[in-house]
Amino acid sequence: MSSLLRFDGKVVLVTGAGGGLGRAYALAFGERGASVVVNDLGGDIKGDGKSSSAADKVVEEIKAKGGKAVANYDSVENGDKLVQTALDAFGRIDIVINNAGILRDRSFGRTSDLDWDLIHRVHLRGSFQVTRAAWDQMKNQKYGRIIMTTSAAGIYGNFGQANYSSAKLGLVGLANTLAIEGRKYNIHCNTIAPIAGSRLTETVMPPDLLESLKAEYVAPLVLWLCHDQCTDSGSLFEAGAGWIGKLRWERAQGSIVRREGRAMTPEAVREEWDQICDFTDATKPASTGESLAGLVAVLSQMNEGEGIVPNPTSAGINPLEAVGWKAPDTSCSFSDSDCILYALGVGMSTREPDHLRFLFEGHQEFSCLPTFGVIPAQSSLMDGSLGSAPGLQFDFSQLLHGEHYLELYKPLPTSGKLTSKATIADVLDKGSGAVIILDVNTYNGEELLCFNQFTVFIVGYGGFGGKRTSDKAKSTVAPPSRAPDVIMTDKTTRDQAALYRLSGDWNPLHIDPSFAAMGGFKSPILHGLCSFGFAGRHVLKQYANNDVSKFKSIKVRFAKPVTPGQSLQTEMWKEGNRIHIQCKVKETGAVVLTGGYVDLHSTEDSATPEKLAEAGGLQSDLVFEEIGRRVKAMGAELVKKVNGVFGWEITKGGDVTAQWTIDLKSGEGSLHKGPFGGKADVTLTVSDEDFMDVVLGKLNPQKAFFAGKLKMRGNIMLSQKLEMILKDHAKL
Repeated sequence: MSSLLRFDGKVVLVTGAGGGLGRAYALAFGERGASVVVNDLGGDIKGDGKSSSAADKVVEEIKAKGGKAVANYDSVENGDKLVQTALDAFGRIDIVINNAGILRDRSFGRTSDLDWDLIHRVHLRGSFQVTRAAWDQMKNQKYGRIIMTTSAAGIYGNFGQANYSSAKLGLVGLANTLAIEGRKYNIHCNTIAPIAGSRLTETVMPPDLLESLKAEYVAPLVLWLCHDQCTDSGSLFEAGAGWIGKLRWERAQGSIVRREGRAMTPEAVREEWDQICDFTDATKPASTGESLAGLVAVLSQMNEGEGIVPNPTSAGINPLEAVGWKAPDTSCSFSDSDCILYALGVGMSTREPDHLRFLFEGHQEFSCLPTFGVIPAQSSLMDGSLGSAPGLQFDFSQLLHGEHYLELYKPLPTSGKLTSKATIADVLDKGSGAVIILDVNTYNGEELLCFNQFTVFIVGYGGFGGKRTSDKAKSTVAPPSRAPDVIMTDKTTRDQAALYRLSGDWNPLHIDPSFAAMGGFKSPILHGLCSFGFAGRHVLKQYANNDVSKFKSIKVRFAKPVTPGQSLQTEMWKEGNRIHIQCKVKETGAVVLTGGYVDLHSTEDSATPEKLAEAGGLQSDLVFEEIGRRVKAMGAELVKKVNGVFGWEITKGGDVTAQWTIDLKSGEGSLHKGPFGGKADVTLTVSDEDFMDVVLGKLNPQKAFFAGKLKMRGNIMLSQKLEMILKDHAKL
């Protein structure tokens, strides 16, 4: 079981904590070690009256359970008094839960100035006053967690709640800005829209529904968002009845309605209305910069002095002329060092022994990573010759790499001179931009070595009347609906982009902060094809034992940027010889590669559970069967004593023939055939014959180790605990 989330040493201020959601939050924080300031004015649902009893009662509940708490009876409009109570009682303020609220429901026509102002003063201004009073304290201590409380009425609107819904949506904007301003001070701010039974919701929800919407079902989300381990900030969540969901904005691709030589009219809007409202290929802007990026791209096309967007067709986007055009041949000479530089650029390291075959030219199995196949082909796109194609006149600064497909017909050499021949396979009209599908065949002499398909998006050059789809495109494929079979994570370095660009992609977006800022990014971003390389090698290791001859093809869509220094997490689903992949940034959960897959030629000889299950003739197989029975019998007791994961590589004739994982770290413990999905604590490599001699007591493990018969990597000392399951030679 994972460790409990504690708040020892933290001071929490919860407004409106005399009942309902606020009380649930206060009690939950108190039970987990936080010192709690319980604020409640003690008024009624409309904000009238005042009483200390509500806050006092909650304070007593917390203290009765051994917690620390004090009461505060001030209005949230006097936010400095609430925060001062925390400072006087506990000396600091770490977490602010803006929960207090009232209702004055009226249809819009009957809403008075008082109805409007009072709601805004309590909800929006009150949250502002409390948070502002705590802000400098949080900045100085480089730590703070803030929760704003919106509602479904604020997000979607609700009859009779114009005053309430407008204030509630205002809190979303306030929280998003605080998340941005607080980032460098380690202050996180998130917004929740709780669906729970309370004084406020009992007027708009039936009694039977209120019964199932307990405040206790929302409190766990609030506690997680306020814990040190949670990295989310600037997010919006709905929660209720045990369900939690994150919300985000979505925007249609839209349409450029202005055209050269004609006025923009309501009739023109009417003609484009379906496309304006078409959410196919919708974008999901997550910041003001991302929101403005599309508009900036459109504005950049305006004719100086005229203020109109030129018709992309007249600007030179003509599929009839472009499709089928062949670019001049390009050549690429490379050596062992280029293959090694690429491997380093996509995150390989000498820390991993099995990476050495890609990093040391003297290794007996020195190989070139399959995804290096993009390098000789990219010159067809990057040397600018695409801009000379007939029917394609566009601004190269508006070009984005949208998708990529690579197929290998044989393993790549580690040096040589390759020739690439590029052809425009198709041009598509996506409304807000044009899509160019560029096919590139790469040859080693006369032999076809690999095929790349670049799918590039030219922002702002759509609307020329072309088709939206193509049967020539290599399509992405959604992963299975089940949980991933394997997840592999690697942390990129701060210099990852600086290193990868040495393989030939010199775009300043990946190295120059000022250039990145012009594109709306806070800092330079990682190359999409670098993330592509990380994902490709993850699959190669997990399902092909780093055997490059098994790698056939890979396809991905580039969804979001990665900042150097973040961790790339590849999720994998195996279905036959196809490995579906999806790549995320571990720290944020953002999906950066979608719809991806890797096809393998064959997995019969690869280190996969399927292959290992078919491996026969090994004496060690029967031994591991007995080990499995012992692990099952001893269960949690064994896990508690050992607390480690052991990977076994059994060789025959010098080759790894079988792999086993003994997991004595989680659950009841387990044994399975195949490699561990994560990183084993210790990995042992031994021949089938020597393994049998060790378990039967004929060969001392220490002598086997020093003689080089038993190889270990990882926490070698942990291997001593294997004695618990390897003893009693007769039964083995």
